[in-house]
Amino acid sequence: MGPGRLSPALLRLLRCQRAMAAALGTARPLSAAVRLRAPQRPPRRGEAPRAGGGARWKGVAGAGGAEEEEEEEAEAELEELLGPSPLAVQPGAHRLAVVHPAVKWGPKKSPLTTAELQIAEAVALVDTLQNWTVLDKIIIPTKNPDKKFIFGKGNFQVLTERLKKLPHMTAVFLNVERISSLTKKELEDAWGVKVFDRYTVVLHIFRCNARTREAKLQIALAEIPLLRSNLKNEVSQLDQQRGGSRYIMGSGETFMETQNRVLKEKELKIRNALEKLRRKRSLLRTQRRKREFPVVSVMGYTNCGKTTLIKALTGEAELQPRDQLFATLDITAHAGYLPSHMAVIYVDTIGFLTDLPHNLVESFSATLEEVAYSDLIVHVRDITHPETILQKATVLSVLKNLNIPGHLLDSMVEVHNKVDLIERYKPTEENALTISALHGHGLSELKELIEKKLLTATGKKIVTVTVNLEGPQLSWLYKEATVQEVKVTPEDGTARVKVIIGNSAFGRYKNLFPNSKILMP
Repeated sequence: MGPGRLSPALLRLLRCQRAMAAALGTARPLSAAVRLRAPQRPPRRGEAPRAGGGARWKGVAGAGGAEEEEEEEAEAELEELLGPSPLAVQPGAHRLAVVHPAVKWGPKKSPLTTAELQIAEAVALVDTLQNWTVLDKIIIPTKNPDKKFIFGKGNFQVLTERLKKLPHMTAVFLNVERISSLTKKELEDAWGVKVFDRYTVVLHIFRCNARTREAKLQIALAEIPLLRSNLKNEVSQLDQQRGGSRYIMGSGETFMETQNRVLKEKELKIRNALEKLRRKRSLLRTQRRKREFPVVSVMGYTNCGKTTLIKALTGEAELQPRDQLFATLDITAHAGYLPSHMAVIYVDTIGFLTDLPHNLVESFSATLEEVAYSDLIVHVRDITHPETILQKATVLSVLKNLNIPGHLLDSMVEVHNKVDLIERYKPTEENALTISALHGHGLSELKELIEKKLLTATGKKIVTVTVNLEGPQLSWLYKEATVQEVKVTPEDGTARVKVIIGNSAFGRYKNLFPNSKILMP
């Protein structure tokens, strides 16, 4: 072996290391953020700065420069976290077969739905994606969807033959929550195309719809369990090929240990970035509390009409609802007014889905925690959907898992939307309101109920005060409270003002204007 050349064994070792790095979506065994760099001395007078070192020593001269450099490094690190994902579905068109394993009996069978409705929702997920086409919908019975090939031997053979006949098929969407990497490989070998589970498809929809940095970070966090699962499978295959684990040169770590450490570092950075964004949201909440704006969270199953309802309640022309699953991935706030002219903030949230993987819900808990700080929850239901009862159960189950305070769940307003599509609809649930967000039916009653519930939840009062029109009381009330009515008495230059006012503002008013006459209802 000549000088400067690597031995075949060492070359194989390096190839294995690169393969592991590629499987985890990183071109290096360690991320750039944790690589050590030798310190550089500042340049002497008249000496040109060393490459890469000028900015560092420039920062020493002034705190502003150091802060800018830190911000740039943090920004670069964040961009690295949000870089291309190794789990991302290849862009372009897909021609799929949607396969649903129908459980005939046992604990895995849901009593609130049917196989036909479940595969219809799976098809709706595919239809959400641009250039994805469903070639065939196939329902195959199974006793145990958790086994290696999902189906029994005979049904698996029948399914395989049917799939082979589909023209130009590029993938199979298996409508189960999640399949193991081993099962995925076995099925892909048998069918000769990519196999996606529900987790993969929903995550891909999330990627396509993510607009904000927070949504993208939460998607990256949701990928970590999949990356770990893929890592175990890749390591197992590599060990079989080379007859056991190997240590990375001089590090004392196996490939598995190194890549697990990289994943832990990545997860920690993502969680830290999300925590910074959570603190910003907390600050905004504090500012809203100071202004005493009540907050109403609008929640529901995906595509139930939440955004359409908020647009109808606020009149916000810029809101553009889309008839597709998971059109909203971020918390957005929209200002509106109630019949008493009280200002209110409506919060639009991510929709829910049956069998949404736990890791996916957990990743978006940072966003959904906003709901826990609401004054009221409005639960919107698409009453025309054949699975509306199951959808309600799904939403309530997720809310309970998010540890939403009991008083919010007890005071929740249930809204039955899209009643314009059902003739003479009457709700069976007690206290449920019927509306058509699209056509405005029932919105006045909904606003009145929201106002009544908010007054109870926030402790605001409706009071009438007598003010001197030459004094500052009236302008103060317009600024700090919701003025409902002003009745002027010209003879004595006073007015009776009916207002909705919060406890703290009411206390300040009495301190500022102790001689003002106050009438409680």
